[in-house]
Amino acid sequence: MRLPFALVALLRFDLPSMTIHQRILEDMKTAMKAKDTVALNVVRNLKSALKYAAIEKLGAEGELGETDAITVIRKEIKKRQDSVASYEQANRQDLADTEKAEMAVLEKYLPAAMSEADVVAMVEAVIAELGATSKKEMGAVMKALGERAAGRADNRVLSAEVGKRLQ
Repeated sequence: MRLPFALVALLRFDLPSMTIHQRILEDMKTAMKAKDTVALNVVRNLKSALKYAAIEKLGAEGELGETDAITVIRKEIKKRQDSVASYEQANRQDLADTEKAEMAVLEKYLPAAMSEADVVAMVEAVIAELGATSKKEMGAVMKALGERAAGRADNRVLSAEVGKRLQ
């Protein structure tokens, strides 16, 4: 009996020491064995995007760190979100569903998202630490938030929260 890729991925034991790159290789093997073409294509494309970003940043022999890898994964998800919006606007639900399935595969590589209360608390703490009072200081606040969130919160959500608090 063959299990679908998503189920196999949930059953797999993630060791805390397993990097994103190692998880991608393991998931590629799992998708091949399960003959899950959607997941396999997404994982292959992600591996390629990570390698391309590593070459661009560190040279041919470089490997991205976890934070940089998460940034690349977020960019890939953003591409698919934009595609979904375009396809839905053009009434191409079949293509939009394909992109949504690809996003679901990519999202499992992201760290657990922060709750809304955690985001609000972090925004208020950073604003208090920096003493920010106006929109002019939003850039400094966003930079500090980006470092602290480390990929666990979407920048649009962070920006909206900062915008509410700075006048």
